[in-house]
Amino acid sequence: MAVEVTWWGHATCTVEDSGVRVLTDPLFVRRLAHLRRRRGALPPPEAAVADAVLVSHLHSDHLHLPSLARLAPGTRLVVPRGAPRAVPALARLDLRVTEVAPGDEVDVGHVSVRAVPALHDGRRLPMGPRRAPALGYVINGAARTYFAGDTGLFDAMADEVGPVDVALLPVGGWGPYLGHGHLDAGRAAQALAALAPRSAVPVHYGTYWPIGMDGVRPHEFHSPGDEFVRKAARLAPRVRVHRLGHGERESFGPEAAR
Repeated sequence: MAVEVTWWGHATCTVEDSGVRVLTDPLFVRRLAHLRRRRGALPPPEAAVADAVLVSHLHSDHLHLPSLARLAPGTRLVVPRGAPRAVPALARLDLRVTEVAPGDEVDVGHVSVRAVPALHDGRRLPMGPRRAPALGYVINGAARTYFAGDTGLFDAMADEVGPVDVALLPVGGWGPYLGHGHLDAGRAAQALAALAPRSAVPVHYGTYWPIGMDGVRPHEFHSPGDEFVRKAARLAPRVRVHRLGHGERESFGPEAAR
């Protein structure tokens, strides 16, 4: 059975495995505060159709309340433990909210979802203490698909994530500079070498950019995907990297499942 991954832009992906649709970090808007969508059409309505939605952390470009409001009532929403306390407006959404911490597993139809650690600021900015961890997730069905969310490179990443077949890795950001707790193309290639999946898809780049900053380090917007492909070929040559366009889908066949 094939596993299909669709990249809608930024960190928003649909993973279809064993008849189950899992959506990650939905962001369905042209503009978010000072950010504007610069590439790719807005995801179509069917992008919001999912059996489960995974939120990696509380930053508003990953936990975006208006986008979550587009989900069908009763959709399972998996969030870091403490998210409803940090973001009380979650309670106003007609969704089934499940809080998880690293190591927790949630069954969704014929797949299971396991939360894994991420090295990233998990707070709901710009206010509030650190009340929820940043997470990644491993979707285990016909294949094991790792959605990293937002994370930096950390020593125990491969041990915490475990064996995976497909890795969805962030390789950029939404501004000209990436701080602590992020993967750029080079660090993502290092993560790929440690994880050693069969296939990888770069995400979290080339979608949103601050208004009025077109001339400030524009290569940080345009180049991370291609740069990741080049660096991955050097550091993890046995991994097949699929650089998708916005809205493009890729199938990973039965050979991906080990």
